[in-house]
Amino acid sequence: MQNLTAEAFKTKVFDFEKNKEWKFAGDKPCIVDFYADWCGPCKMIAPVLDELSRKYAGKLDVYKINTDEEQALAAAFGIQSIPSMLFVPMAGKPQMAQGALPKGTLEKVIGDVLKVQ
Repeated sequence: MQNLTAEAFKTKVFDFEKNKEWKFAGDKPCIVDFYADWCGPCKMIAPVLDELSRKYAGKLDVYKINTDEEQALAAAFGIQSIPSMLFVPMAGKPQMAQGALPKGTLEKVIGDVLKVQ
């Protein structure tokens, strides 16, 4: 798992300032976790995301965005509640989910949306 700033996000995921249409910049599917240090549900899901990032190492990137520190980035994606996760496949549009999703649900999304086995 890797924490991203807005600048790193623009090079690893999507340059939201230059592009109006979605254009993924990464080389493998990813999950972007929008969180805050004070958020209870964010703390609950963090170890699950960490475990999944190890399980799918080399096939999937897991990024974390601190919404308190990266308010412009959170605003660009309309983040109003956390945790919010952006699931980014190699092709097609990303999908957003809110709340602390159970591990089984996350694994289903990784297979169905991100096409990672």
